[in-house]
Amino acid sequence: MNIEEEIFKKTHVSFDKLEKYGFKKVKNHYTYSKMFMEESFQAQIIIDETGKISGKVEDLEVGEEYTNIRLKTEGSFINSVKEEYKNILKDIKENCFTENYFIYNQTNRLAEYIIKKYQNKPEFLWDKNPGFGVFRGRNNKWYAIIMNIDKSKISKETGETEIINIKLSKEEIPKLLNKKGYYKAYHMNKQSWISIILDDTIADSEIMDLIDKSYSLVNQKGNWLIPANPKYYDVINHFKSDKTITWKQSSEVSPGDTVYIYVGSPYSSVMFKCEATEVNIPYEFKSENAKMKYIMKLKLLKKYNQGDISFKKLNSLGIRAIRGPRKITEAISQKLN
Repeated sequence: MNIEEEIFKKTHVSFDKLEKYGFKKVKNHYTYSKMFMEESFQAQIIIDETGKISGKVEDLEVGEEYTNIRLKTEGSFINSVKEEYKNILKDIKENCFTENYFIYNQTNRLAEYIIKKYQNKPEFLWDKNPGFGVFRGRNNKWYAIIMNIDKSKISKETGETEIINIKLSKEEIPKLLNKKGYYKAYHMNKQSWISIILDDTIADSEIMDLIDKSYSLVNQKGNWLIPANPKYYDVINHFKSDKTITWKQSSEVSPGDTVYIYVGSPYSSVMFKCEATEVNIPYEFKSENAKMKYIMKLKLLKKYNQGDISFKKLNSLGIRAIRGPRKITEAISQKLN
C-alpha cells in the first residue's frame, strides 16, 4: 500500500469541496500542486472521477520526480521530505474527504444499507483489530461482522481484503459454498456462518438479501408467559381503563416480544396478550411483596375470557408451573391465540 492509499484509506472524496480548496478541474479529473521544503519540492496531486487519489513529489532543483519517498530505507532528509508530503495529503483529507467506516466501496455500501434499514451502526470492539466491525441485533446477538484480513485466510490468493461473515441456516450454507465468491466462514462456526469477499464479485442486492436473512434469524421475536397475583395488583381492572401497563422486568424480554399474562387464583387463566414496547427502564422500587430495578412497558393486544386458556390447558401443553417469567415456544404461542 503506497503513501496515498494509506492516508486516504477509509475515506471518500467530497467533489464539491475540491475547487474551494484549490484543486483545478481538467477534463475528468482534478489537479492540485503545492511547493514545500522552502520551495525546493513540489507535491502534485490528481483525483480522478472515481475519487481515486494519486500523487508525486518533484525535486525542483533537478527537475525530476523525487522517488526516494517511496523507498523503505530512509535517511533523515528523505524522512523530512516524506513527512512534509504526508502533511499536505492529510490536510487535503481533512478538508476535502469524509471518513468511511470501512476501506472498500462495496463494504461501505453494505454498511450504509444496514444502518439505514436496521438502525445498527458497526461496533469496533477490538484494539488489535480496529477494522473489525460487528452488527448486533436483539439481545446483542451478532448477525454480521465485517473484517479486513489477508485473502490467504480463506482462499489461495494473497493481499488485504474485506469480508463479511453472515449467519445463515445450516441447510443454505452448503449450497452457497458451491457458488463463486462464497467461502467457509473465517474465524466463526462454519456450520452457521459463511464468508464473502467484498470485491464486487457478488452483487450488493444478493448480499443484502442474505443480511436480511441473518437479521431475521437472530432477531426472531420471543414469546413469554408471566404470572400476575391479583392479591398484589388488580391487573384485570387496570386493563379496563388503560391499554398499556408497566411491569417488573426480570427476564430477557426484548421490544416486539409477545407477553402472555397469567392471572392467578381465583382466575387461574391467561387473561391478556401483550406486546413489549420498551424494556430495561430503570425503576427503583422495594416493598414486602416486590423489588424492582427495571421495568418494561406492555401494550395490550388481546383479552381472553376466564377459562379460555386455563391452567389445565397450559398443563396439557407441557407447562407444569408458572412461578415466574418463562419463555415459551412459538408452537405453544400459536395454540394460545
